[in-house]
Amino acid sequence: MRSLTLAAVVAPAAFAVMSLQTHMAFAQAAHRDDASAADWSTYNRNYAGDRYSPLALLTTANVGRLRQVCSYDTKESVSFQTGPLIIDGVMYFTTDTTTYAIDAGSCALRWKSRASQPATYLKANRGAAYANGRLFRGSGAKHVMALDAATGRTIWDVELGGLSPGTSVPMAPLAWNGLVFVGNAGGDSYGVTGHVYALDQSDGHQVWRFDVVPDTGPARSTWRNPDPNVPPTGGAFWTTFGLDTSRATLFVPAGNPAPDFMPELRPGDNLYTNSLIGLEAATGRMVGYIQLVKHDFHDWDVDAGPMLITTRAGRSVVASANKDGLLSAVDRRAARSAIAANEPIQRRNAAMAGDITRVLSLLYQTPTTTRENMDLAMNVSGSLRYCPGTQGGSEWNGPAYAPALNVIVVGAVDWCTSLRLTRPDSSIQTKPGTPWTGAMGQGFGVQDTTAKWQGWITALDADSGTVRWKHRTVMPQLAGITTTAGGLVLTGELTGDVIALDARDGRELWRARTGNAIGGGVVTYAVRGKQLVAVAAGMQSPTWPVKAQSARIVVYGLP
Repeated sequence: MRSLTLAAVVAPAAFAVMSLQTHMAFAQAAHRDDASAADWSTYNRNYAGDRYSPLALLTTANVGRLRQVCSYDTKESVSFQTGPLIIDGVMYFTTDTTTYAIDAGSCALRWKSRASQPATYLKANRGAAYANGRLFRGSGAKHVMALDAATGRTIWDVELGGLSPGTSVPMAPLAWNGLVFVGNAGGDSYGVTGHVYALDQSDGHQVWRFDVVPDTGPARSTWRNPDPNVPPTGGAFWTTFGLDTSRATLFVPAGNPAPDFMPELRPGDNLYTNSLIGLEAATGRMVGYIQLVKHDFHDWDVDAGPMLITTRAGRSVVASANKDGLLSAVDRRAARSAIAANEPIQRRNAAMAGDITRVLSLLYQTPTTTRENMDLAMNVSGSLRYCPGTQGGSEWNGPAYAPALNVIVVGAVDWCTSLRLTRPDSSIQTKPGTPWTGAMGQGFGVQDTTAKWQGWITALDADSGTVRWKHRTVMPQLAGITTTAGGLVLTGELTGDVIALDARDGRELWRARTGNAIGGGVVTYAVRGKQLVAVAAGMQSPTWPVKAQSARIVVYGLP
């Protein structure tokens, strides 16, 4: 059984005792504050991933006076999609191969550290995790590293186990209570499946592993592949995770099954691909899941980092914005620890193997972009145009929450794809790690011209899903979205502009030009009594036709 691999093999009774002790330790850790108001300590600010800053020095009344304070130019040409971290006045950010530390107030370089792993094709890395004076990041095809946050010195560098060729580790990990949570990408490549790893922060050894596609059990039986040359493929990770610290539950968004556009080669539900999965953070046991995109044949990953909030009405919600162009709200109350619920040992063992009955409840789904021709079948004789396309919907940046307004704010890409299938027999191949989509040329179709693309920022009621307002952007909306106690929505555009909107109605309050496409994080923090806004600008990507000079951080503040 590989659906959950523990660092040691123990008898069931001993395992139950170990799990109870570990769970109690995690429950005690849950009461620690996970984000200082002045800092931005995870990819999505805090473990819950709500991207809400309690800072209120910048308001709707004064944001129009923001001016550039400083900038730092990496002089790298990469897919700059990093989510900067700010810890005690120091900003940490990443490119595909390099980690940087700069002064968060002056942009002066503290240190930079280049990894030994070669660049990946997409040249994308979405950031690091921080805990106990260390940074943790993915690198290259299979590696995770720990760096000394004070000097950039590599403390350890480990290779993730059980991975096939064709993988990478671009996601921003989470670090909590002595563990680093991370997963692998590559789910569009032949034979690659997704895995969630918990590594020990001290030395990087694997504590547990959860396999999105188990080798045995009820979930494995949902892959009814008729041909032995069609291995289960997909369910990978490329953004970040969310963590309910009060229940010590990790929420992970598993991506699409493959071949992406040819479900007849992989009949069945293909669990747990395209699912939001709850895992016991201490052990990796699954405590609940919901497959948000069923029988996917559009490459509509469940991808962006989950956001955990308690709404005005008291609902415990996981908000999941994905490539299908929907904001899905899920009730997370049923994702409870088997130990905390005092379930019998038979039930705990079922959870280890993948209990497909532990389904979370869907509260609502709200469209965030154009959705057309979703149910029409693709074929080999001609192209079908559908929306969102393979690069549509919400990509690596997910939703933010404005608690005073009880509003969820989310960005989305409005860009459609025309796609023609290859013959099923020609799509079957045996070379691991090669692209495997089922489309002609094993690609991802033909995107509409850029004259037809656009983006949306949508604000919706967190309890009902009703749209409060929408803001249109002239290019796809990829950058991180941040809400603040000052009533602001902060984000950036692929035009290279950074903007501030009024969270109440979406009215634009401020705009500044960086001259470099913005596809990374837009964050706010405080240094020496001043609230600042930092933007990761300069995205140059082989899959996004946008203009940028080089990857850089630009910081704004009041004069």
